[in-house]
Amino acid sequence: MASQRDVKNRISSVKNIQKITRAMEMVAAARLRRAEQRIAALRPYADALRRMTRQAAQAAGAEATRLPLLSEHGSTDRIGLLLVTGDRGLAGGFNSQIIRAGVRIGDEYAEQSVQTAWYATGRRGVSSLTFRGRELAGGYTGFADKPAYADARSIADDLMTGYIDGELDRVEIVYNAYISPLTQQVRRETLLPLSHATIAAEESADDDASAEADSGPRSLVDYEPDPEQILKRLVPDYVEISIYRSLVESTAGFFGAQMTAMRSASDNAGEIITDLTLQMNRARQAEITQEIMEVVAGAEGLT
Repeated sequence: MASQRDVKNRISSVKNIQKITRAMEMVAAARLRRAEQRIAALRPYADALRRMTRQAAQAAGAEATRLPLLSEHGSTDRIGLLLVTGDRGLAGGFNSQIIRAGVRIGDEYAEQSVQTAWYATGRRGVSSLTFRGRELAGGYTGFADKPAYADARSIADDLMTGYIDGELDRVEIVYNAYISPLTQQVRRETLLPLSHATIAAEESADDDASAEADSGPRSLVDYEPDPEQILKRLVPDYVEISIYRSLVESTAGFFGAQMTAMRSASDNAGEIITDLTLQMNRARQAEITQEIMEVVAGAEGLT
């Protein structure tokens, strides 16, 4: 059995760790509230821009294929895969689930003889992919805790340039969508080409919902200038806002996951302290009993 002094030292160490985890939980909770406000302000704008892009693409029709970002490539030999992770850990499986999902997607493409161009945001994603032997076409770090729109624009420029130059035949993104502080959902979206993008997949669902909600005549939209010119401006904005939204949601998801992980760590530390306190009491009782027995034995030896 450990001595009373050893148990006291262990209790002191666990209490110090508990103070750190509680402080980290409070910091993560404060940052989470700010991240939630950014999401609430961004989501309506992002949804409206996606809807406008889809409607402009429908209005442009076949002429939309003249735009480099909208035209499909003849083959799909190389796919750009962007993984959105955090710069730090101590957030449970937040980062690892993105890495696992990305590696699984890359392995599926490899089985189809399709190459994967790896892009990653956050130090965790960059280091994990490098450790796994994946050569990075682009790594972006230093802004995971508070991403700016300029960061999303820089990433989007690299991806769009790769698609226009023919280095990429499709662009996909994998990130943690923020549901609640306890829940982050791994989401996979296609950014380019627009005909395969996620907004095109959302089209049928939106049309079905609008058809059920509104059986009357729908208003016509006149485009000035023509839809092709408007689409030429909207598509880059759509790619940028989609990446920025994923960065912001990933930030909120990270702080939610970190807050939950630190709360769990604090609770576990409390349980350990309780167990160690009982162990210390037993050690103290054993020492007292031993001393009484020695006193009794000494008294008997004198008689």
